[in-house]
Amino acid sequence: MSIPSTRRDLREQARRSPVLPGDASDDPGIVALEPRRRRRVGRMLGDAALWIAAAAGTVCILLVVLAMTAGITLILFRTGSMSPTIPAGSVAIVQRIPATEVEVGDVVTVDREGELPVTHRVTSVAPGESDAERVLTLRGDANASDDPFPYTVSTVRIVLFSAPGIASVIAALGHPLVLGGLTAGATLLVVWAFWPHAPRRGRPQTRAATRTTEER
Repeated sequence: MSIPSTRRDLREQARRSPVLPGDASDDPGIVALEPRRRRRVGRMLGDAALWIAAAAGTVCILLVVLAMTAGITLILFRTGSMSPTIPAGSVAIVQRIPATEVEVGDVVTVDREGELPVTHRVTSVAPGESDAERVLTLRGDANASDDPFPYTVSTVRIVLFSAPGIASVIAALGHPLVLGGLTAGATLLVVWAFWPHAPRRGRPQTRAATRTTEER
């Protein structure tokens, strides 16, 4: 192997030699790529957060539309009277329907004046004083007997389906401080996404390209 004797030979040997992993930090082209990679990762994370916020907003809008048009809402189960079918801490999606459509075996929510609503299974249905009214006897799946008294209703909310274990999350999201924080975070994300960014600069020349230019 010949020993390079001139500056041109030294440059030619350096250009042909592979760059070892330990020498990456000495390459200005590689060093210049690191901030760009960090900016790309930050933008990807920001975009992901925007998509999540957009999805959450879409769900909220959908729930509002369903509540106004189809009478579909959410209810939280704080007790286990409907266990094991609907354990405590569950969230159920319910829809308001006429009492004339209720059948034995349905799980319904009935409103009680001056008290919290009750959600139990229908064990019997009897006619009311009017054609639109029904007298319902209810019982929780975890209870050994029917509720102490029947309920005379013209409408009820029937349980469509339920999801266990997320009532605490839904309740926390409804807290004013949490709502304020989510609103502020979504606002910052939108401002960050639409804030004008500095124009991208051209790619830095690599060491090989620089040496080729010097040799010319």
